[in-house]
Amino acid sequence: MLAVAAAIIENEVGQILIAKRKKGKSQEGLWEFPGGKIEHNESVEDCIKRELQEEMNIQIQPYESYGEHDHYYGSTHIRLYAHKAKFVSGEIMLVDHDEYMWVYPTELGEYEFAPADIKFVKMLIGYSAESMD
Repeated sequence: MLAVAAAIIENEVGQILIAKRKKGKSQEGLWEFPGGKIEHNESVEDCIKRELQEEMNIQIQPYESYGEHDHYYGSTHIRLYAHKAKFVSGEIMLVDHDEYMWVYPTELGEYEFAPADIKFVKMLIGYSAESMD
């Protein structure tokens, strides 16, 4: 099993950062919540802070677990740990992605996400719709 962390990063107006996988990468052209592989003895929080610094040149502050999801890409089993985080600082520079967007939770359904991320997309859309009642 491959342990992977994803950051659901919010900005000051409630938008969430999503990124499109770079051509040539696995899941190329699909959107995801940025993150990466959890290294040995690394926490989910430390992983997403490191990955976002390395891959996007930004600082974030994780504050809450958003759950985990097991997904199989063929014979590859990944466990994706999602964590909510606040955007702290930095200007986004892309390394592993072709594009990024800040979107409101209600807009997430307009993007084609990597299969492992879809559970969290649905949770965010559902949460957003309930909070608007």
